Amino acid sequence: MKIHREGYTIIAATLAILGLINILILLFLPGKSTIMFSSLAISLVIFLLILQFFRYPKRELSRNDNYVICPADGKIVAIEKTHEGEYFKDQRLQVSIFMSPLNVHANWYPVSGKITFLKYHKGKKLVAWHPKSSTENERTTVVIQKDNKTQILVRQIAGALANRIVCYPHEGDMIRQCAQLGFIKFGSRVDVYLPR
Repeated sequence: MKIHREGYTIIAATLAILGLINILILLFLPGKSTIMFSSLAISLVIFLLILQFFRYPKRELSRNDNYVICPADGKIVAIEKTHEGEYFKDQRLQVSIFMSPLNVHANWYPVSGKITFLKYHKGKKLVAWHPKSSTENERTTVVIQKDNKTQILVRQIAGALANRIVCYPHEGDMIRQCAQLGFIKFGSRVDVYLPR
């Protein structure tokens, strides 16, 4: 199993903290085997959960300029016509994908093209499936213009547990469909706004 580079520091810190806790229990509670075994079991579960969160499975993603691919793993929680007020300021078709802590949290470009707009917003920590999370939570907005001038907006949204959004491109970059857009740590959502 490959681990995403965004997880290296968190995994190392988790391992160090859990190791220290177990060493302290061993030193200060000698002979308490039930506590020691419980601590080891809980530590192992926590470490495996963190490890699986940052897993990065090998994928065969097919590029096709006629399609808009899903930029995230997870559950589609909304497909609806809505007003997009940050960039387009008009009616769009919104597709929202909720990623639970058990999903892979890497994000991909849904189309090839040029990054014409990129903006990071600080915000609240509402649960990611809440409708207002699209406009009130911490988020990054990326607009990709395809060769045919069609523009697609992708919004990475932090959830209640998410503590960092990582977005790799810069405004003006030429990007390819299926390449990595970024990563959202610990529960999140991705919205895609398509022309109606």
